[in-house]
Amino acid sequence: MSVAVEHIATDQPPDDAKARDLDYGWQPGNRIELLENGEAYFPAVFEAMRQAQREILLETFILFEDKVGHELQGILIEAAQRGVKVIVSLDGFGCGELSPAFLGELAEAGVTVQMFDPAAKIVGIRTNWFRRLHRKIVVVDAAVGFIGGINFSADHLADFGPEAKQDYAVQVSGPAVADLHHFALAQSGRQVRTRRGWRRRQQRPSPWPTHTDDGLVRLIYRDNLQHRDDIEEAYIHALSKAQKRVVIANAYFFPGYRLLREIRNAARRGVQVQLIMQGQPDVLLAKLAARMLYDYLLKDGVVIHEYCQRPLHGKVALVDDDWSTVGSSNLDPLSLSLNLEANVLIRDHAFNQQLYQSLETLARNHCQTMPEKRKPRLWLWRLTVGFLVFHVMRHFPALTGWLPAHKPRLKPFESQAHEH
Repeated sequence: MSVAVEHIATDQPPDDAKARDLDYGWQPGNRIELLENGEAYFPAVFEAMRQAQREILLETFILFEDKVGHELQGILIEAAQRGVKVIVSLDGFGCGELSPAFLGELAEAGVTVQMFDPAAKIVGIRTNWFRRLHRKIVVVDAAVGFIGGINFSADHLADFGPEAKQDYAVQVSGPAVADLHHFALAQSGRQVRTRRGWRRRQQRPSPWPTHTDDGLVRLIYRDNLQHRDDIEEAYIHALSKAQKRVVIANAYFFPGYRLLREIRNAARRGVQVQLIMQGQPDVLLAKLAARMLYDYLLKDGVVIHEYCQRPLHGKVALVDDDWSTVGSSNLDPLSLSLNLEANVLIRDHAFNQQLYQSLETLARNHCQTMPEKRKPRLWLWRLTVGFLVFHVMRHFPALTGWLPAHKPRLKPFESQAHEH
């Protein structure tokens, strides 16, 4: 029998375009819990889904047919069969290897399955390399939300072996979940209502709120429409405010000059700046690109650690004693210029300290520290090359928009499910 799997257009706004172009303000009174690796993340998410009564919204870049993927599939099928509305949005590149049978079983149970920018292989090669749905968001009953960098795959568990990823996510309860719910529902193409507190772009809230109450959370995102630079600007703004310490742990680190300059300037004015980079990368090019920038940063006192125990997949940062960010966005051209990403900004002393302790343990016990060079070699040449490469990548959204695989379109397609 055949089952329909919906096809989401690349960067095409949903029917409620006004909702999509809203900024989300700082929401007070939230409870934020750090979830480190799959060992903490999967049990929390799966238990929330098992308790769902009305709705499950899920966006992910990668879903594999492994033990994690099959457990997720079973939970979603069971939820749909008891009447819960389940909407699953998957990336056509990251989830391109899912079998029709796996997707068909979900659809037959009543799960709405959507694929962002799917494309058939040409001579065995994928064509949908750019503009990926890279977000990882789960919202259950509009009451609890999860956001971070962890995909639904077994390589986020330690028992996967040496290639298991080190990563982070957060569980949010409180008023900010309404923003996560509104955003996830709008991005799935569903009609959503606006409310006070969701602001137009010209009234963008500050990435650094003037009030310092704990439990403040703000959702930020990037797309290739009206929010191209929001995550990058949040980093730059927070770095410019730093007075004591900055810790950035990022899997793919190859930012533009403005962000590099703010990192350097923070170190120059006496801020303790630490970067945790990949030492055992799953993509070798990521390590080579990051190292092009080391001399520029080391010469001004930035401390750089390379995590060598297993691949680093995290996308987190903290500034001073109460500002943090966790999400899906790397600091590289793909995340800052092409992908669809989402982070949360967090103003909370306890959470900041918890994240700091986790990263400090990582740096102290499982990293090698790059030596400071008194006479850095070729740093200007490397920075110039890096600058040129980054800003060539900046133009990729326009260039890739000409490719047939990335023309905006919205149409269903049929996937053949196995007969039972």
